[in-house]
Amino acid sequence: MLAGCRRALPAALGLALRGRAAGRPGRRAVSTSWCPVGAAFDVKQQRNSAAGRETGLFGVPELSCPEGFQEAQDKALQESEQLVQKACSTPPGPEIVMIFDQLSDALCRVADLADFVKIAHPDFAFREAAEEACRNISTMVEKLNTDVELCQSLRRLLADKVVMDSLDPETRRVAELFMFDFEISGIHLDEEKRKKAVNLNVRILDLCNEFLTGTHLPNKIDKRVLPEHIQSNFTTEGNYLEVAGLHADCPNDLVREAAYKIFLYPNAEQLSCLEELLASRNSLAQLVGYDTFAHRALQGTMAKNPETVTQFLEKLSDQLSERTQKDFEMMTTMKMKLNPQNSKLMPWDHPYYSGVLRAERYNIDPGLYCPFFSLGACMEGLNSLFSQLLGISLYAEQTQRGEVWSEDVRKLAVVHENEGLLGYIYCDFFQRPDKPHQDCHFTVRGGRLKENGEYQLPVVVLMLSLPHSTRNAPTLLSPGMMENLFHEMGHAMHSMLGRTRYQHVTGTRCPTDFAEVPSILMEYFANDYRVVKQFARHYKTGQPLPKNMVSRLCESKKVCAAADMQLQVFYAALDQIYHGKHPLQKSTTEILKETQEKVYGLPHVPNTLRGLCPDRDPDLGRPHLNPCLNLLGLCLLCSSQRKSMDEM
Repeated sequence: MLAGCRRALPAALGLALRGRAAGRPGRRAVSTSWCPVGAAFDVKQQRNSAAGRETGLFGVPELSCPEGFQEAQDKALQESEQLVQKACSTPPGPEIVMIFDQLSDALCRVADLADFVKIAHPDFAFREAAEEACRNISTMVEKLNTDVELCQSLRRLLADKVVMDSLDPETRRVAELFMFDFEISGIHLDEEKRKKAVNLNVRILDLCNEFLTGTHLPNKIDKRVLPEHIQSNFTTEGNYLEVAGLHADCPNDLVREAAYKIFLYPNAEQLSCLEELLASRNSLAQLVGYDTFAHRALQGTMAKNPETVTQFLEKLSDQLSERTQKDFEMMTTMKMKLNPQNSKLMPWDHPYYSGVLRAERYNIDPGLYCPFFSLGACMEGLNSLFSQLLGISLYAEQTQRGEVWSEDVRKLAVVHENEGLLGYIYCDFFQRPDKPHQDCHFTVRGGRLKENGEYQLPVVVLMLSLPHSTRNAPTLLSPGMMENLFHEMGHAMHSMLGRTRYQHVTGTRCPTDFAEVPSILMEYFANDYRVVKQFARHYKTGQPLPKNMVSRLCESKKVCAAADMQLQVFYAALDQIYHGKHPLQKSTTEILKETQEKVYGLPHVPNTLRGLCPDRDPDLGRPHLNPCLNLLGLCLLCSSQRKSMDEM
């Protein structure tokens, strides 16, 4: 049920043509509460408490308090029980597929929403309640995916050639995808083994959550261990310094080295969690009939199998090898120039010195670009692009009390010139304490054609980590932030425009190695002067961003590009080994060291676990690997059991 949210009918995916939408739900009138999108992001939002009634998160009445998750969960489970009974008593026909999709929707409506809230809500009570709801819904999903009677109702449909031939291609494909979920969950096993598969899936979900939480926890060290002159770079807690990241952009080599060694210092509990996670995934895969977990995870993707992925990685690495070494030599030369006493290139140097080389060669100090990329201007640029290409406009809409989890969140209505309202995007763009530092797209509700003929509008969240505006300036984006904004908006528009009859395959609920395509296309727009010149204006003077600055920025991305890609190949190769043949021939740490030095090229630093805390992008909690690699579905290590993604 839920597992199928990550797959979609290829013919029904992609950006819908202008004026075309599944089910033709009819035009929705423009609301008078909408306002221009740019202004909504360049000024502090004012809540109209008098006009808005009290509601719950995303307008769900039950979710006005943490306890509401229990009520929402109970309603979803009750509805699912009724739909299961209905599916089992319905004769073969298109109604079976519709019932299965209703069942998927009933569970996803709670699980997808909770998946976001457990990560992003500032209130611990909400996060805890959402995580419990996620676990309970996911347990039900695994039970349904091994329910023999429910599966039989679908088998009868698929076995009836006359009925199947009468179905439209989309309905046939969705029926096949539901059966695929049964098959990879172990429906063919005996009762005892099916129960074991359910228990393994639930345990894997718990381990995934534990592992991902651990990757973002800071490490502490006695402040006396570090020289006084670098202590101010870290947060002080009594006699300890807290290191919460790699400080990759810090110009001080010693700060980067200290951050790298402290933040990535091995944690016995984290290692134990990783080993149990990998072993459990392998046990599940073999239990349901696969050689490895990689084979199971990749079957529903365009890559199909780990052999294809490995072959691709080996060819790519061979092509990159010579250029990567040249990149490392350039970085070494630059380090020797700036730090002649310690010129050996180390892993903590790569991101910094590649940036120095770009800046020096093309004069692309981000500070020169930021004034041209106010958040409001960038949003207006996106609005203009969507209008020209797709006939779509974005409008800011006033939210009701309790609808959002932070006062900084903005709600956008997506409106088509012919079809009217297509859905909603909640923009959680600004930094706040305890908010994950990751750029993500979350599906909160998928679109589908409802039984009454109306179209259920999709709802998504985009989460970024942008600075707040100041008294003297609006929020200003670096070129990288602007590109990330375009990338994530590509996911959002995929969700809005990838309209299908069935929620199970709507929008970004497609093969994970296809989900990045619309977002990568959006990055091309973000780097095309014909697009950028339409919105990039200095926030004070109104001066347009000069064309030569855009050209330099684009050219700079070629500097050290091979080394950057090689690092992503290393992450992907490590991922495939961890999820390959078990038992592993060496410890996870030994495999990490061997793979890093063989594939990446820079030396492994003892007592660090580089690669076990990848940046997450999520559209549903996956680590962020290079988009090119994501096209082959290479993210396994930190992927949760359910992915609607979404995301990256």
